[in-house]
Amino acid sequence: MSVLVAYASRHGATRGIAEHIADRLRADGLEAEARPVSAVRDVGTYDAVVVGGAAYMFHWLKEATGFVRRNGAALAARPVWLFSSGPLGTDTVDAQGRDVLLTSEPKEFAELRSALHPRDVRVFFGAFDPGAPPVGLAERFVRHMPAARDAMPAGDFRDWPAIDAWADGIAAELATQAG
Repeated sequence: MSVLVAYASRHGATRGIAEHIADRLRADGLEAEARPVSAVRDVGTYDAVVVGGAAYMFHWLKEATGFVRRNGAALAARPVWLFSSGPLGTDTVDAQGRDVLLTSEPKEFAELRSALHPRDVRVFFGAFDPGAPPVGLAERFVRHMPAARDAMPAGDFRDWPAIDAWADGIAAELATQAG
């Protein structure tokens, strides 16, 4: 069974998650490859698809959303999983006591859930390197705001055991379909 792990990443943290998921799926016996959404020409050649994108200010990267919308019919015809990366830090609940990963879900996921009926949707913590050059005008602007700089914790907060468990769940579900 062939699995595409397509991703949109601005600074590389989401790419790292996608590549890790593809590696884990291969370790679980599946044929899997991670590719940027911009490099995917035909999702119809894959049996299943995982799509991931970084989220900024509660929105999935436009490249990820555009990819899903352009390929909606083909994606809806096969098993699909969606993930997002983005929240930073180690706090698992916000000031109101809500789960940070649930409240960080990109706004686009509501639309994508009803269009694709994904098997699962997951949000993972991301990473932030303050020394990395900003990408785009908005990032350059935000980097000059002292309050924004202080609010962005630096570090790699990706939860690899959670990512492994999610990938293993995908592999197990696909194995039952294939068998």
